[in-house]
Amino acid sequence: MNTNFKPKVLVAFYSRNSSTERLARAIAEGATGEGAEVRLRRAREVISPAAMAQVPGWTERAEQMNARYEAPTEADADWADAIVLGTPTRFGAISSELKAYIDGLGGLWFQGKLNGKVGSVFGATSSLHGGNESTLLSMYTPMAHLGLIIVPLGYADPAMFKAGTPYGATHVSKLDTLEPDADHLDVARFQGRRVATVARALRGGLPEAAAA
Repeated sequence: MNTNFKPKVLVAFYSRNSSTERLARAIAEGATGEGAEVRLRRAREVISPAAMAQVPGWTERAEQMNARYEAPTEADADWADAIVLGTPTRFGAISSELKAYIDGLGGLWFQGKLNGKVGSVFGATSSLHGGNESTLLSMYTPMAHLGLIIVPLGYADPAMFKAGTPYGATHVSKLDTLEPDADHLDVARFQGRRVATVARALRGGLPEAAAA
């Protein structure tokens, strides 16, 4: 393994009320600390402005986050050695915003350009037992179709015995009254480190053209 290899990590997420955003930033911190180059991207809304206006603050928060993060692109996924996807749960499953991004990767899938890249997932819910684990497990399915090598967290770090799930970092905001605490952010940082470490091990030993 080339220990000097600098893995490229894409963290693509959707967040409406910042819980998933905070986990995404902690994952990026962990990956960066492990020597990775990170692109942090927020998926864009796919519903109408009129529908967004029915939820107080949604439009304003979306504008603020979109000013902070570029939208994820097909080129970002092509660039990355590892793709980490994050979403709030929507009725026990992935948000339509992040799913739309995944669905847009069909061209890369057809060319086989995603085969062998690392894949990992994280998410947040508003309510206790609101679908965190079912959402993360459901995200493994498109990752398998894309040819990603799925990297769960297991219990490979002491942080995992305090928060999160073995499938990925999570948070419960309790109707957006709680931000991710130190324990949950520690899990997210561990996820970033783990993804970067595995990507280095898998991709760092490849010939330069194959790892690009």
